[in-house]
Amino acid sequence: MDESKLKELMKQALVEVLEDRKEVIYEILSEVIEDIALAHAIAEGEATQPADKHEILDILQGRE
Repeated sequence: MDESKLKELMKQALVEVLEDRKEVIYEILSEVIEDIALAHAIAEGEATQPADKHEILDILQGRE
């Protein structure tokens, strides 16, 4: 089997796996996006002043 034929078979196999396992791919991508968003939130939080515990509790209890 030559290299081009093997390459084409590998592409077809990959396409079939992606089509058959859409939900798995979706879950993986969702987790990656969540991880990226969390990393951005952490970086943003590190660049701001710490919040006062009482302010946070007031907000959580609806007493802004």
